[in-house]
Amino acid sequence: MRKKFPVLRQGIYANTATSGLLSEDLLEWRQEHDLDFLIGGSGAKMGSDKLLAATRLTVARFFNFMDENVALVPSFSQGLNLLLEGLGNSEKILLLKGDYPSLNWPFESRDFSIVYLEIGKGLEERIYTEVKNKGITVFACSAVQWLNGFKIDFVFLKQLKADFPHLLILMDGTQFCGTEYFDFSTSGIDVLGSSGYKWLLSGYGNGFFLVKPEIQDRFRLKGAGYGSGRNSKHQKDGREFCKHLEPGHLDSLSFGSLDFSMKFLMDIGLEAIGEHNQKLVKFARDNLVSHGLLDDIVAHRAPWGTIFSIPKKDGYDDLVKNTIVCARRGDGIRLSFHFYNTINEVEAILEILKK
Repeated sequence: MRKKFPVLRQGIYANTATSGLLSEDLLEWRQEHDLDFLIGGSGAKMGSDKLLAATRLTVARFFNFMDENVALVPSFSQGLNLLLEGLGNSEKILLLKGDYPSLNWPFESRDFSIVYLEIGKGLEERIYTEVKNKGITVFACSAVQWLNGFKIDFVFLKQLKADFPHLLILMDGTQFCGTEYFDFSTSGIDVLGSSGYKWLLSGYGNGFFLVKPEIQDRFRLKGAGYGSGRNSKHQKDGREFCKHLEPGHLDSLSFGSLDFSMKFLMDIGLEAIGEHNQKLVKFARDNLVSHGLLDDIVAHRAPWGTIFSIPKKDGYDDLVKNTIVCARRGDGIRLSFHFYNTINEVEAILEILKK
């Protein structure tokens, strides 16, 4: 499988949290798509509605959901802004400090009442207390934190939703979707959005939102355009709910890439990808903690994403010199591992960091 990703021949790629890789198979599909456009013009684009419908179905299958409640969006932030335009200002929002700007900023730029919590020890217990005591009606967070890999407890979210059915739980899955199997339909999450260019390996310009039907009446969506009124299977007042999130033309190259890559990941097996990634995470975490390269919260927390933050800025140049692709984020070095990484690669990074 690694042979399908030429970047892996150049060194160790530990930077999927910044950008997922392009596979040779996807490149071939994209070239064929553009060749069809080159020689067919509008004729090649006439079939784009079928391609987009197939992509919605693929997204739905990926998360065990219903395709009529899937919206295709060019990016997470664009989809979220359209969604929030239809959310009343009387809602009281709970956010996490330092969460990804594309999640927090759209809330902060509107007239919502917002409560913040620090990410850290006992987070889930503190979330529960805030929801119970402060009249929170919307909780929004990233599934996995972009700076350090802190992962919210999905079992907790399911219980939270059961105890507070009025609470709308919205999640940014951009640093999570594609790292393991996730059943959205049985989760406690009401709205899941994601861009596709990271762990889904789909390139840029594509993303999606999944919205459970039982909370759709909380919104009065205003996004409208020719695309929002076309090809609806279950129309109400002329448009489906999720069509309001995709009112304009959608790029068949971008969303065909999303369709292709999600099928590619499903063919590998999302459960197998998740098992492999968790082996990488456990090995990396145990060794990083034993050498004092991670704080205590990582060592004692069970759910953790595929991202680590190393508070050792002076090690970045050494990693780069050894052809290791990573990123400077926050106060340290961010490492991120996906199914195309190996234990041997993690060991090589650890050896450099220990020196």
